[in-house]
Amino acid sequence: MTETDSNAYDVVVLGAGPVGENVADRTRAAGLSTAVVESELVGGECSYWACMPSKALLRPVIAHADARRLPGLSRAVQGPLDASAVLARRDEYTSHWKDDGQVGWIEGIGADLYRGHGRLTAPRTVEVTAPDGTRRTLTAHHAVAVCTGTRAQLPDLPGLAGVRPWTSREATSAEAAPARLIVVGGGVVATEMATAWQALGSRVTLLVRGKGLLNRMEPFAGELVAEALTEAGAEVRTGTSVESVTRENGTVIVTTGAGERLEADEILFATGRAPRTDDIGLENVGLEPGSWLPVDDSLRVRGTDWLYAVGDVNHRALLTHQGKYQARIAGAAIASRASGETADLETQEPWSAHAASADHAAVPQVVFTDPEAASVGLSLAEAEQAGHRVRAVDVDFSSVAGAGLYADGYRGRARMVVDLEDEILRGVTFVGPGVGELIHSATVAVAGQVPVSRLWHAVPSYPTLSEVWLRLLEAYRDN
Repeated sequence: MTETDSNAYDVVVLGAGPVGENVADRTRAAGLSTAVVESELVGGECSYWACMPSKALLRPVIAHADARRLPGLSRAVQGPLDASAVLARRDEYTSHWKDDGQVGWIEGIGADLYRGHGRLTAPRTVEVTAPDGTRRTLTAHHAVAVCTGTRAQLPDLPGLAGVRPWTSREATSAEAAPARLIVVGGGVVATEMATAWQALGSRVTLLVRGKGLLNRMEPFAGELVAEALTEAGAEVRTGTSVESVTRENGTVIVTTGAGERLEADEILFATGRAPRTDDIGLENVGLEPGSWLPVDDSLRVRGTDWLYAVGDVNHRALLTHQGKYQARIAGAAIASRASGETADLETQEPWSAHAASADHAAVPQVVFTDPEAASVGLSLAEAEQAGHRVRAVDVDFSSVAGAGLYADGYRGRARMVVDLEDEILRGVTFVGPGVGELIHSATVAVAGQVPVSRLWHAVPSYPTLSEVWLRLLEAYRDN
């Protein structure tokens, strides 16, 4: 290995996923020299192994399911999906796992890209080890932003590595559908990948340790998704733990906590995420390797005046859109501090351009299953645990004319959680086909703290799914 000269920048960004790209974009727009360090593909997890490939797999599945519910189309789409065409489209959306376009974007904003593994060696100092073993030291005058994201967390089962299990990466990049697939977990990755691969030809068995699916949403969300998965042919087993996994002659053998033996061709563990901070030199700046990095609302790591942790690594909201939102906040905060404008940063007033307040009150999420599940803000249980005096208002989508037009037999449910003291919404959940496109209206209502009395004057178009808002408000008024 050889040592080369030091390079000085205003800002050094570790990680070139959507979060790191957005931090770099904002700091460059503010006139700050910026270096970006990436050990894998520029564009990160979302572009190649998460958001983009998973939604490319799921979109034909959802469109096919919707078409089968419509007279005039249902007979024409009774056959299976063309799995090879779906996978080929997925490959297009991942740019065939090549990052030339995103490299060009970084160059276009005037940031410098360093390929290799970056480690903090001292405050404001990052050492980059390139693929050929050469090392380069980068220094940051104003800030280092850690945007390294998360990785799949596997359970501590003896011999698991020898089984070669799927994680989210293998599940979104597989070249063919396994005949039998066991999915361990009940969250977003588990339900979305169960939905996709069941439709693409796998016989899916979903093993869930807890009582149901999507336990971070309102209970009815997981119930409706479980019903749909079962109707599609998947087997959903709740209250089921995995005690051991082996692979014998290519077949995966799972032993459950009840002693049952299950067989599959592949097994996907969707059992959580861990921060990718174990080998970035945190020990050299007084922090614990492998830990989540706690931050203030400007995304600066607590106890430092130069280190920022943006996106998944701070554990505030493990979602790409929230990470990009945080990146915009962090970039503005870094630029303001670099210019000496700190007044707003010190007061951290709610909804300021330098405070990631949405992480606390208005985080939206869509689960792209069939039916879709979408939520923003607090669930009823979360609102009550936070000490709010609230009431849940529920309506069935069967009361909405647009739902029947959307598809025969449309099944869905909506809930808004109303703060009875402030008369604002603390949270909203929709479950049903197409509801992902509804959730931003709810996000505006929750983030904007729009009074219920004002929502009456936001008139939904007829006949659309958004008329569910009128039904929710009527139910609140009448009860």
